[in-house]
Amino acid sequence: MDHATLSALAEPTRLQMVELLVRQPLTVGEIATQLGIRQPQASKHLRVLNDAGIVEVQAVANRRIYRLRAEPFQNLDRWLVTYRQLWEDRFDQLERYLAQRQQTLAPGTGPEEEDPT
Repeated sequence: MDHATLSALAEPTRLQMVELLVRQPLTVGEIATQLGIRQPQASKHLRVLNDAGIVEVQAVANRRIYRLRAEPFQNLDRWLVTYRQLWEDRFDQLERYLAQRQQTLAPGTGPEEEDPT
């Protein structure tokens, strides 16, 4: 996994930018407005995302339009596969344990009660 990707996404404002860009490409001004930050702040964060290879920028006249690149997220997904398998294995173990407990506690399957008479 690329450290630059995780580092760039670790900052909350940049993560919010990525969440906005998932929906559609946006200009710096649109991003700044939607996040309630100044345009220079947005540009600074977008520069970090661009340097990490998370976004790409297209100049159209005097506007700069940012869009997400797929590759960093594909790499992140491949990296997370190992951890997904770990959690799936743990959930499978939990499911087996709960099924065993349910069988043990089900009426008629536990120790018989003695008749007090």
